[in-house]
Amino acid sequence: MATIKRYPPINPKCPHFLHGGDYNPEQWLHAPEVLKEDLRLMKLAHCNAMSVGIFSWVALEPEEGRFMFDWLDRVLDDLAKNGVFAVLATPSGARPAWMSQKYPEVLRVNADRVHILHGARHNHCYTSPVYREKTALINRKLAERYKDHPALLLWHLSNEYGGECHCPLCQDAFRAWLKQRYKSLDALNQAWWTAFWSHTYTDWSQIESPAPHGEWAVHGLNLDWKRFVTHQTTDFMKNEITPLREITPNVPVTTNMMGTYPGLDYWKMAPELDVVSWDSYPTWHGQDEDWRLGSSVSFIHDIYRCLKGGKPFMLMESTPSFTNWQEVCKLKRPNMHRLSSLQAVAHGADTVQYFQWRKSRGSFEKFHGAVVDHVGHENTRTFRDVAEVGQILERLDAVVGTTIRPEVAVIYDWENEWAIGDLQGLSRKRRDYGGTCVAQYRPFWSRGVPVDVINMDGDLASYKLLIAPMLYMLRPGVAERIEKFVKKGGVFVTTYWSGIVNESDLCFLGGFPGPLRKVLGIWSEEIDALNEGEKNVVLPVAKNGHGLTGRYQAHELCDLIHTETAEVLAKYGADFYKGRPALSVNTFGKGRAYYIASRNDDRFHGGFYGALIRQLGLKPALNAKLPEGVTAQLRTDGKHDFVFLLNFQPAIRKMNLGREAFTDMNSGKSIKGSITLPAYGSLVLRRPHVA
Repeated sequence: MATIKRYPPINPKCPHFLHGGDYNPEQWLHAPEVLKEDLRLMKLAHCNAMSVGIFSWVALEPEEGRFMFDWLDRVLDDLAKNGVFAVLATPSGARPAWMSQKYPEVLRVNADRVHILHGARHNHCYTSPVYREKTALINRKLAERYKDHPALLLWHLSNEYGGECHCPLCQDAFRAWLKQRYKSLDALNQAWWTAFWSHTYTDWSQIESPAPHGEWAVHGLNLDWKRFVTHQTTDFMKNEITPLREITPNVPVTTNMMGTYPGLDYWKMAPELDVVSWDSYPTWHGQDEDWRLGSSVSFIHDIYRCLKGGKPFMLMESTPSFTNWQEVCKLKRPNMHRLSSLQAVAHGADTVQYFQWRKSRGSFEKFHGAVVDHVGHENTRTFRDVAEVGQILERLDAVVGTTIRPEVAVIYDWENEWAIGDLQGLSRKRRDYGGTCVAQYRPFWSRGVPVDVINMDGDLASYKLLIAPMLYMLRPGVAERIEKFVKKGGVFVTTYWSGIVNESDLCFLGGFPGPLRKVLGIWSEEIDALNEGEKNVVLPVAKNGHGLTGRYQAHELCDLIHTETAEVLAKYGADFYKGRPALSVNTFGKGRAYYIASRNDDRFHGGFYGALIRQLGLKPALNAKLPEGVTAQLRTDGKHDFVFLLNFQPAIRKMNLGREAFTDMNSGKSIKGSITLPAYGSLVLRRPHVA
């Protein structure tokens, strides 16, 4: 593995894990006894950081230009006196009604061109000069007032940036962005292939954002609109950051992102932040098996660790019990809160935080899970679960700032997701780019082999194995970097529906997989979409070199390829393309490039990637056989390794740690040999670093 770098704490003022939640004291200003009780309960829950002020704008500025900070002064003073830090938010996520009434331009216009009314949240125009001015002003006021406050630990920008506006201001900004990108209408028309259906633009003023009752069928337009929305949201965020960095240059800045939310490209936003954070709300105990869901959540955690190049991230929101907005709002089963919290830490989180601290009495989220229930005391199962996690985190100071440098990377790219989502063809309901990425990731998760999740522009130099599922879009230079990676000895794996379009969503000419054709040594002639329930068979050839045997099931998509310089490792067993290649490998320079032509079952992925793990000597976190549903994840400082054993099964699992001796970081006891993990059980083990 590459050289390990230990990162400093998020803020040196608190060299510990942050543990706390969204705190909304403005809802309880009429009940000071509640605020006093909150402080007592925070200590019992072992909480040391509270996110404050997220939806407080009207409490801070009840009318234009009249600011009221006295209540926030008292809250921050009380937190500081009780050893609790503040993750202080800027309030732009929900605007006061007086502003909407006086300045209607701050309200969004939907894609149908309807100007919305005041209400809900995230309903503002990111382009509006008025809204930018107002947010910059309130942010400056907060920074000036609290720059030296002992409670201030971190700036929390807005809340879950998202959505888009189609107002005239945004239309003008979009056209200006397009002019800068393309320079001329001829270049834009060529990139968008507007000659199709006579969509050619003859003046910049004719261009409108996509609309359900207007233009929606030009894929280049749709793709560039999404890019613009990310650009404009990031630009608005930078406008929020400016006064904070000017006045409090040593206070780090974050904003809470939303998993793989499709509306924004977080790879573009992350460079502007000091630390990234995200809000994690899996549907535990649902229709999918928890261990499968666990691998999907781990995949997203790994994205957030990689957004800042391996730097620890923040779990900004999670529920300590249940959500109120999922289709079925299940309670977390015993041990699941501890398990899901330590899962985030295992993949690089230096915080465990919740929405919310105390349940609201009314409105939309009054039944959303919280540390403190409506009953108002500590004698609840949820409170005890939270306190237990707080106690465990207090024993894990040695883990803060540690990371991992995997030898494997999976590419997940938001722009690629957008392009796949917009295409007309294949199976309309089962394109499943994200699910395909997780399916290739899961064999490593199941074996405890660390993985980075990067975008297609990521640095490839440190990896032995690069996996790029459904790399439909290839931006300029990507194929060349992949060729260089393989030529130098790297192993590259991609799948069906890769190398199809360029950055403007124009199909490559000369045969798919486009610029990847040379490194893969194949030509993809056509692709078959299978009906629901329809299967094909993948049959490995004899002496395939990967230990693949028997029959594997293919479903949903089967690519019909010709090998050019590649070797066939498996063939289809049914339909008119029986005997055609289903898996190939091409020797290229010192490395190899594999093409998986079909969407296959887990058994295939386990066998294929298991062979690559052995061949490449990829190191797992733990040199032990893991039961199904149990994973081992690793963080290290280069001197000590911290191994997280996580059981996502609703039943006990037994395993053998072998001859290695570990220290249980929760109990302090020595542990080795056979162990038993309870249902949804978890352990954090320390050992000397294994290079």
